[in-house]
Amino acid sequence: MGPLSSDLLIQAYALGVFPMARSRDDRRLYWIDPELRGILPLPGFHVSKRLRKTLRRGGFEIRCDSAFEAVMRACGEPAEDRTESWINEEIVRLFLDLFRLGLAHSVESWREGRLVGGLYGLGLGAAFFGESMFSRETDASKVALVHLVARLKRGGFQLLDTQFVTSHLRQFGAIEIPRDAYRAQLAAAIDRHAVFDRVSNVGWEEALG
Repeated sequence: MGPLSSDLLIQAYALGVFPMARSRDDRRLYWIDPELRGILPLPGFHVSKRLRKTLRRGGFEIRCDSAFEAVMRACGEPAEDRTESWINEEIVRLFLDLFRLGLAHSVESWREGRLVGGLYGLGLGAAFFGESMFSRETDASKVALVHLVARLKRGGFQLLDTQFVTSHLRQFGAIEIPRDAYRAQLAAAIDRHAVFDRVSNVGWEEALG
């Protein structure tokens, strides 16, 4: 695959296809179209009792879009559960373009002025494509995910695409659905309007409503 434009990337996501690299050092990108697609149904979003206690304590400061590139690069760093990453420089370049267009967003967990966790993704219509997350402290990425869902619900989003389902996501209610069922949900969501509010103070409790 040659160099991509942000316009072509938007068209691909709208059709249910997304790019990945085989490693952070591989310059090439490959189109991915899974037979089974991971989604996190917003009405059935689940937060464990333990995580609710963490959220009530409020140990993290939540920000949106204040350190988008830093979040992306942190998501691509080696971690205990992964030594390699599909986020290469081309992915970073493309999503920075989407961020400048106001389509890509990050939700960040901060503590004492340090970025300790977060996630990023792409919003099109009423669909949000969650790309990746990272955590440098216990529960930092989980807290960011809860705050993402709160914003998606407030903004009228209908679909949260996780691409694949991990054990980390399954605890929140993530499921796999067949490609055709996913495309039907995607088409319906893309045609609707939603707003990602990156400014207002949205309480995490809205994720449960």
